[in-house]
Amino acid sequence: MDVSDLRIFQAVAQEGSVSEAARQLNYVQSNVTARINQLEKELNTTLFHRHRRGVTLNEDGRKLLGYTQKIITLMDEIKQSFQSDENPSGPLLIGSVETVSSLPSILSEYHKRYPRIDLSLVSGVTQHLLADVLQYKLDGAFVSGPIEHKDIIQEHLMEEKLVLITRSVDGMESIEGYKNKPLLVFREGCGYRARLIQWLQSEGIQPKKIMEFGTLETIFGVVASGLGVSLVPESTVTKLEKEGILSSYSIPAPFQKVSTVFIRRKDSFITNTMGAFLRTIQEYRSKG
Repeated sequence: MDVSDLRIFQAVAQEGSVSEAARQLNYVQSNVTARINQLEKELNTTLFHRHRRGVTLNEDGRKLLGYTQKIITLMDEIKQSFQSDENPSGPLLIGSVETVSSLPSILSEYHKRYPRIDLSLVSGVTQHLLADVLQYKLDGAFVSGPIEHKDIIQEHLMEEKLVLITRSVDGMESIEGYKNKPLLVFREGCGYRARLIQWLQSEGIQPKKIMEFGTLETIFGVVASGLGVSLVPESTVTKLEKEGILSSYSIPAPFQKVSTVFIRRKDSFITNTMGAFLRTIQEYRSKG
């Protein structure tokens, strides 16, 4: 049994005639008769009362018609979901580092335009998100760039300035003031963490203590308590600095700039859901 058999059965049931169904489907009448007979053989039942005026569904035929209508409707929906560029539907699994300030705007615009897409978001650090994209666990991810990998395509999203953040009352003016402060960072694999350690080591400072946290909000809270310092994009801390909760400080130019890129596998087919997401990113970038 396949969908084409069910479509033939549906046409015969609706027309009440094998010959009319054959004409509508542009099939040879004998072919339609053979397919109905084969369907009855597979189900081990008859589906029609046969009479001189044509055919009429019997009890089992009405039962099968109910299933047939559901199956054909679902099959048509599946086909449409893969073919509709204007109104795509289906799942899309995206990853992101915690510090992409433009992410809420991108996701909001995407959901508003394409409400039928089931978008899921997971957070992580750059190294782990890259691994998940390479292993086909994620359709794509926003990470700290640039990413140099032969199997990856990247779309540049934005470039930001990194700043060192401390409790607002600390007022450190010299690099010497950071020597004994714990570094409050995301887990191993985070691009900002690597940049912070590289900068300090270039100054001859070996971090004495590193504390890992899972969210940016937690890092902000712990920095505000005076426990340590961290390195984050300037845009993420502007509000807290205005409120007098945190202070930010520029770092040397070689370590100051960071780019955010959207990555995906080169060999991944661009589905309608992914195509729509890439267009949303490109439009956001062109505005800014």
